Amino acid sequence: MFELQWTDEAKATYKLLKDNASEKARYRAVKKTLKLLAGNPRHPGLQTHPFLSLNGPNGEKVFEAYAQQKTSAAYRVFWYYGPSKGEMTIFAITPHP
Repeated sequence: MFELQWTDEAKATYKLLKDNASEKARYRAVKKTLKLLAGNPRHPGLQTHPFLSLNGPNGEKVFEAYAQQKTSAAYRVFWYYGPSKGEMTIFAITPHP
C-alpha cells in the first residue's frame, strides 16, 4: 500500500468534485482510481503509463492513470512516486488533456 500525498491543486480539484452534486459520478470514479492506485499502481484497469510531457517539481517521472474511459472529457489522475519510499503524490486530477 502506498500512502497518498497531495499537491494543493489536486486536493482542491478532489474537494470540488466531492462537493458538487452534479459531479457525483466523476467523484466516485476518481475515488475508486485513488484506492486502486494506493493498492497497486499497475492495476490493469488504471491503464497507468508515463506522461512524458510533464515532470514532477524535482524532475520526477509523472504517470497518468485513467479514472474514466469512453466519456467526454474523461478524467485522469496524474501522479509520481515520492517524496519518500512507500508514498506517491497525486499531482493533478483533470479532464484528459
